[in-house]
Amino acid sequence: MMTIDTNAFLIIFTASLIAISCGLLGVFMMLRKMSMTGDAISHAVLPGIVIGFFISGTQRGIEVIIGAGLLGILATLIIDWLRKKAKVQLDASIGITFTLLFAIGIILINMLAYKVDLDQECVLYGEIAYLPIDLWITKSGFSMGPRITWLAILNLLLVITFIWLLFKELKLTSFDESFGIVLGIPAGAINLALMSMVSYTTVSSFEAVGAILVVALLVVPPATAFLWTKQIKSLIKLTIGIGIGISVIGYYLAFWLDSSIAGMMVSVAGFVFLTSAILTSKKSKFKFGTQSKEEAFSS
Repeated sequence: MMTIDTNAFLIIFTASLIAISCGLLGVFMMLRKMSMTGDAISHAVLPGIVIGFFISGTQRGIEVIIGAGLLGILATLIIDWLRKKAKVQLDASIGITFTLLFAIGIILINMLAYKVDLDQECVLYGEIAYLPIDLWITKSGFSMGPRITWLAILNLLLVITFIWLLFKELKLTSFDESFGIVLGIPAGAINLALMSMVSYTTVSSFEAVGAILVVALLVVPPATAFLWTKQIKSLIKLTIGIGIGISVIGYYLAFWLDSSIAGMMVSVAGFVFLTSAILTSKKSKFKFGTQSKEEAFSS
């Protein structure tokens, strides 16, 4: 029988793993000015969920995750095509894509699954408080612990491996895509690989912590870190630290106030960002007040 302390550790540990995975990918998404693609994916995957449900016959089948992941990749491809080929602004292409695919998902539900309790909440809006009772039980009856924790570990290993193998390419194409192309880097393939990894990571994390927290972890820690540093390695380290801090503080505040864990983590993330924005803006004003403009820009 798990104790309260063990449950707390599992929830914080799993949330931290997901925060690190999302934050690492979020750094490169932010540098490419595509941070809200994660939010688009959270809506666009609904058709894949419906199709995966009809193939597997269950809401928890691997086919549902695969279907959602493929639709996430399709969404990113459509967004990229609209932005580059059709010359549509990024924010507009994101809005067009996720509303179109989400609407198609609703139509599929109404046509094919109107007698089934299947909606976006079945997969996307998870509750991390239930993590300790969602166990991975082997065929022999042995409990391996929370299923989502193992999935979060796998996700983190995949993300770390992906970034380690393509770090130079990701860095160059994120800061200056044209320069990367001149150096012979296949920017299109790198972008597709990044979008695919973002799609898989976000979709596989939805069930554990919910779409809102996943999007927050993808956007807020990198954006907060960017207020303090512009160096890529420092940015990654600070993003990891902020993600872990959000998970720990958010859990204990939720426990103390008897509130939603995911909601409190998002609130803590927002508070940390706003506080950082205020402090860094004051720091910038101080610099310009005590230095000439040339000295401030060169420092």
